[in-house]
Amino acid sequence: MTVEQTDVVDIISTDKLGRVVLTISDHLNWSDSLRHQTILQAKFNAYLGFVESGEILESYPRAVGRQIVFKVAFKFKPDKAGMEFLSNAKSVIESAGFSMHHKVFHEHSDGTLEEVP
Repeated sequence: MTVEQTDVVDIISTDKLGRVVLTISDHLNWSDSLRHQTILQAKFNAYLGFVESGEILESYPRAVGRQIVFKVAFKFKPDKAGMEFLSNAKSVIESAGFSMHHKVFHEHSDGTLEEVP
């Protein structure tokens, strides 16, 4: 699954703290920042709908009573406009009672991933 498949939840997992993490896998570069933001907005909306409708509990029963975290795993570092978009998205997601964060990862030639500081 990828960020462009806006009607699909890419990854659901539980972290070490027991929180349910909904991960968006974003491989797009930021050469067309507005298009990228539009795709991310659609993906966030789908994720929020998935949680708020209760569908998450049907698909992932371990989510009952757990904190929900939205995570975006980027291949490319967001540009300035992308960072502003993420800040706004985080505010909306947190006002709905959830958490959100993002990380940028670099893929090595052997397929391993490394977080970019």
